[in-house]
Amino acid sequence: MTIKLIVGLANPGDKYMTTRHNVGAWYVKQLANENRQYLKENRNVFGYTGHFNLGEKYVRLLVPTKFMNDNGKAVAAMATFYHIAPEEILIAHDELNISPGYARLKYKGSHGGHNGLKDIIHSLGNNPNFYRLRIGIGHPGDKNKVVSFVLDTPSVTEQELIQNAINESVRCTSILIQEDAVKAMHQLHTHLSIS
Repeated sequence: MTIKLIVGLANPGDKYMTTRHNVGAWYVKQLANENRQYLKENRNVFGYTGHFNLGEKYVRLLVPTKFMNDNGKAVAAMATFYHIAPEEILIAHDELNISPGYARLKYKGSHGGHNGLKDIIHSLGNNPNFYRLRIGIGHPGDKNKVVSFVLDTPSVTEQELIQNAINESVRCTSILIQEDAVKAMHQLHTHLSIS
Protein backbone atom coordinates (compact mmCIF):
# COMPACT_ATOMS: atom_id res chain seq x y z
CA MET A 1 0.00 0.00 0.00
CA THR A 2 1.34 3.42 -0.97
CA ILE A 3 1.49 6.31 1.49
CA LYS A 4 -0.53 9.20 0.04
CA LEU A 5 -0.90 11.44 3.10
CA ILE A 6 1.57 12.29 5.88
CA VAL A 7 0.21 14.13 8.92
CA GLY A 8 2.20 15.79 11.70
CA LEU A 9 0.07 16.13 14.83
CA ALA A 10 0.16 19.50 16.55
CA ASN A 11 -1.48 22.20 18.59
CA PRO A 12 -1.94 25.47 16.66
CA GLY A 13 -0.18 28.80 17.15
CA ASP A 14 3.25 30.13 18.10
CA LYS A 15 2.67 29.28 21.78
CA TYR A 16 2.88 25.55 21.06
CA MET A 17 5.28 25.49 18.09
CA THR A 18 8.35 24.46 20.10
CA THR A 19 6.59 22.09 22.51
CA ARG A 20 7.09 18.33 22.73
CA HIS A 21 3.50 17.69 21.64
CA ASN A 22 4.31 19.28 18.26
CA VAL A 23 7.24 17.09 17.22
CA GLY A 24 5.05 15.42 14.57
CA ALA A 25 4.64 18.83 12.96
CA TRP A 26 8.42 19.40 13.15
CA TYR A 27 8.90 16.25 11.09
CA VAL A 28 6.32 17.23 8.42
CA LYS A 29 7.76 20.74 8.13
CA GLN A 30 11.25 19.30 7.62
CA LEU A 31 9.89 16.87 5.04
CA ALA A 32 8.35 19.85 3.19
CA ASN A 33 11.57 21.89 3.42
CA GLU A 34 13.77 19.06 2.15
CA ASN A 35 11.46 18.65 -0.83
CA ARG A 36 11.46 22.44 -1.38
CA GLN A 37 7.77 22.77 -0.61
CA TYR A 38 5.89 25.39 1.36
CA LEU A 39 2.95 24.50 3.62
CA LYS A 40 -0.03 26.80 3.06
CA GLU A 41 -3.14 27.14 5.19
CA ASN A 42 -6.18 25.37 3.73
CA ARG A 43 -9.26 26.13 5.81
CA ASN A 44 -11.32 23.51 3.98
CA VAL A 45 -9.28 20.77 5.67
CA PHE A 46 -8.43 22.65 8.89
CA GLY A 47 -4.68 22.66 8.42
CA TYR A 48 -1.52 23.65 6.61
CA THR A 49 -1.08 21.52 3.52
CA GLY A 50 1.47 20.82 0.83
CA HIS A 51 2.66 18.00 -1.39
CA PHE A 52 5.76 16.58 -3.01
CA ASN A 53 6.72 13.95 -5.58
CA LEU A 54 9.08 11.06 -4.98
CA GLY A 55 9.66 9.43 -8.34
CA GLU A 56 6.15 8.65 -9.56
CA LYS A 57 4.65 8.86 -6.04
CA TYR A 58 2.58 11.94 -5.12
CA VAL A 59 2.38 12.56 -1.37
CA ARG A 60 0.23 15.13 0.44
CA LEU A 61 1.27 16.76 3.73
CA LEU A 62 -0.90 18.06 6.56
CA VAL A 63 -0.30 19.89 9.84
CA PRO A 64 -3.70 20.43 11.49
CA THR A 65 -4.68 23.88 12.79
CA LYS A 66 -7.13 22.33 15.25
CA PHE A 67 -6.07 21.53 18.81
CA MET A 68 -4.59 18.08 19.39
CA ASN A 69 -7.78 16.47 20.70
CA ASP A 70 -9.55 17.68 17.52
CA ASN A 71 -6.81 16.78 14.97
CA GLY A 72 -9.00 13.97 13.63
CA LYS A 73 -11.32 16.50 12.05
CA ALA A 74 -8.49 17.73 9.80
CA VAL A 75 -7.29 14.21 8.94
CA ALA A 76 -10.82 13.01 8.09
CA ALA A 77 -11.51 16.13 5.98
CA MET A 78 -8.31 15.66 3.97
CA ALA A 79 -8.80 11.90 3.56
CA THR A 80 -12.42 12.34 2.45
CA PHE A 81 -11.71 15.18 0.01
CA TYR A 82 -8.82 13.38 -1.71
CA HIS A 83 -10.26 9.83 -1.40
CA ILE A 84 -7.36 8.58 0.73
CA ALA A 85 -7.86 5.32 2.65
CA PRO A 86 -6.67 5.06 6.30
CA GLU A 87 -4.01 2.50 5.32
CA GLU A 88 -2.53 5.12 2.93
CA ILE A 89 -1.95 7.55 5.82
CA LEU A 90 1.15 8.05 8.00
CA ILE A 91 0.55 9.91 11.29
CA ALA A 92 3.66 11.38 12.96
CA HIS A 93 3.33 12.11 16.68
CA ASP A 94 5.15 12.48 19.99
CA GLU A 95 5.65 9.29 22.00
CA LEU A 96 6.11 9.29 25.78
CA ASN A 97 7.21 5.65 25.89
CA ILE A 98 10.26 6.22 23.66
CA SER A 99 13.32 8.22 24.73
CA PRO A 100 14.40 11.37 22.87
CA GLY A 101 16.72 10.43 20.00
CA TYR A 102 14.65 7.45 18.91
CA ALA A 103 11.70 6.93 16.59
CA ARG A 104 9.62 3.91 15.66
CA LEU A 105 7.50 3.19 12.61
CA LYS A 106 4.52 0.88 13.02
CA TYR A 107 1.28 -0.13 11.37
CA LYS A 108 -1.98 -0.47 13.30
CA GLY A 109 -2.34 -0.33 17.06
CA SER A 110 -4.28 1.50 19.75
CA HIS A 111 -4.12 5.21 20.56
CA GLY A 112 -2.05 4.44 23.68
CA GLY A 113 -3.63 7.37 25.51
CA HIS A 114 -2.55 9.92 22.88
CA ASN A 115 -5.45 12.37 22.43
CA GLY A 116 -4.53 13.16 18.82
CA LEU A 117 -4.52 9.49 17.82
CA LYS A 118 -7.70 8.91 19.82
CA ASP A 119 -9.53 11.61 17.85
CA ILE A 120 -8.19 10.36 14.49
CA ILE A 121 -9.36 6.81 15.21
CA HIS A 122 -12.78 8.18 16.18
CA SER A 123 -12.99 10.52 13.17
CA LEU A 124 -11.96 7.92 10.57
CA GLY A 125 -14.29 5.30 12.10
CA ASN A 126 -14.50 1.49 11.73
CA ASN A 127 -11.25 0.77 13.62
CA PRO A 128 -8.99 2.30 10.96
CA ASN A 129 -5.51 0.93 10.35
CA PHE A 130 -2.88 3.52 9.51
CA TYR A 131 0.88 3.93 9.82
CA ARG A 132 2.35 5.79 12.78
CA LEU A 133 5.74 7.43 13.15
CA ARG A 134 6.31 7.55 16.91
CA ILE A 135 8.92 10.20 17.73
CA GLY A 136 10.33 9.76 21.23
CA ILE A 137 10.06 12.60 23.74
CA GLY A 138 10.56 10.55 26.93
CA HIS A 139 8.37 10.50 30.05
CA PRO A 140 8.44 12.89 33.03
CA GLY A 141 8.28 9.89 35.39
CA ASP A 142 4.98 10.89 36.95
CA LYS A 143 1.67 10.52 35.09
CA ASN A 144 0.37 13.65 36.83
CA LYS A 145 3.10 15.68 35.11
CA VAL A 146 2.42 14.40 31.58
CA VAL A 147 0.15 17.28 30.46
CA SER A 148 2.59 20.02 31.49
CA PHE A 149 5.51 17.95 30.13
CA VAL A 150 4.13 17.56 26.59
CA LEU A 151 3.16 21.24 26.50
CA ASP A 152 6.65 22.36 27.50
CA THR A 153 9.71 22.99 25.33
CA PRO A 154 12.40 20.27 25.48
CA SER A 155 15.86 21.14 26.79
CA VAL A 156 18.56 21.98 24.24
CA THR A 157 20.04 18.47 24.63
CA GLU A 158 16.62 16.85 24.14
CA GLN A 159 15.93 19.05 21.11
CA GLU A 160 19.16 17.85 19.50
CA LEU A 161 18.25 14.21 20.17
CA ILE A 162 14.72 14.67 18.83
CA GLN A 163 16.10 16.45 15.76
CA ASN A 164 18.47 13.52 15.09
CA ALA A 165 15.50 11.14 15.21
CA ILE A 166 13.55 13.38 12.84
CA ASN A 167 16.50 13.56 10.43
CA GLU A 168 16.69 9.77 10.26
CA SER A 169 12.89 9.52 9.99
CA VAL A 170 12.90 11.87 7.00
CA ARG A 171 15.57 9.73 5.31
CA CYS A 172 13.51 6.59 5.93
CA THR A 173 10.32 8.21 4.62
CA SER A 174 11.59 7.96 1.04
CA ILE A 175 12.17 4.22 1.57
CA LEU A 176 8.64 3.86 2.96
CA ILE A 177 7.12 5.66 -0.01
CA GLN A 178 9.27 4.31 -2.84
CA GLU A 179 10.01 0.80 -1.58
CA ASP A 180 8.19 -0.76 1.36
CA ALA A 181 7.34 -0.41 5.05
CA VAL A 182 9.40 -3.40 6.25
CA LYS A 183 12.61 -2.00 4.72
CA ALA A 184 11.84 1.50 6.10
CA MET A 185 11.21 0.08 9.59
CA HIS A 186 14.44 -1.95 9.49
CA GLN A 187 16.45 1.10 8.41
CA LEU A 188 14.92 3.39 11.04
CA HIS A 189 15.06 0.90 13.89
CA THR A 190 18.63 -0.18 13.08
CA HIS A 191 19.99 3.36 12.84
CA LEU A 192 18.07 4.46 15.93
CA SER A 193 18.34 1.34 18.08
CA ILE A 194 16.90 1.69 21.57
CA SER A 195 19.50 1.37 24.30
